[in-house]
Amino acid sequence: MKPANDLSVRLGTLSLKNPVIPASGTFGFGLEMQDEYDLNLLGGISLKGSTLEPRFGNPTPRIAECREGLINSVGLQNPGIDALVGEKVPALRKVYDGCIIANISGFSVDEYVACCAKADGCEGIDILEINISCPNVHGGGMAFGTDPRLAATITREVKKVTSKPVYIKLSPNVTDIVAMARACEEAGADGLTLINTLLGMRIDIARRRPVVANKVGGFSGPAIFPLALRMVYQVAHACSVPVMGCGGVASAEDVIEMLMAGASAVQVGAENLRNPYACRDIIEALPAVMERLHIEDLNHLKIE
Repeated sequence: MKPANDLSVRLGTLSLKNPVIPASGTFGFGLEMQDEYDLNLLGGISLKGSTLEPRFGNPTPRIAECREGLINSVGLQNPGIDALVGEKVPALRKVYDGCIIANISGFSVDEYVACCAKADGCEGIDILEINISCPNVHGGGMAFGTDPRLAATITREVKKVTSKPVYIKLSPNVTDIVAMARACEEAGADGLTLINTLLGMRIDIARRRPVVANKVGGFSGPAIFPLALRMVYQVAHACSVPVMGCGGVASAEDVIEMLMAGASAVQVGAENLRNPYACRDIIEALPAVMERLHIEDLNHLKIE
């Protein structure tokens, strides 16, 4: 029996002190919060998405508020993969001893491969999380994450250049999420993260134009939690690789629900933007929720 208040979980071959991980794009590179609370409370940190070259991102405005969520169209603003492996991760590793997840994006297979090869050489990175929601600029603009064959190709090629665990972050903007998940698993993915944001839109009815400059963006927040939970449940029961569940998670109870759906760890996204202390608060609330639900171990909660 695990000791009381032991929140540790297994994520593939890794052991995390708890299942709570800030999702990519909602926690910067971790260092931004180091003066607010002890980062070592966190089970892991998924860093801001990185591309091969630095990117300024999309025109402003980039954010639109919604009931029970928000729409963002930041456009992968980041300093580039060289800054990630040469500056950001080494600086974070000086103050954080948990799991560091590098979130990698690209606009061609070659870009994904080049980024992952560089990330593989960074000792401080524990997991590569591959964001396949980017448009394939050499394939007409279709996102890699909407075609199982393209997703499998990215997975296979990335696996050739790294020995680190590769988790593919799946887009929910597909007809069959299980088909996408199985394609990645069969191509060698060590795990899966789901879901990424859904496509959404807001219109300023006074100005008669879309609120965000890009017209549409990624919709996230509590409103998408039931959809995310359903997809995590389907994928976790169809695949044998570990799953990191995310999408609308905002409380300790949500974390337990994701674990019961089959997730091995849980990412918190939009809630960090509403409350920068969300992950800390969720972790602190978990023991009481576990006691109330008579849960002694956060592993093996998966229901049938």
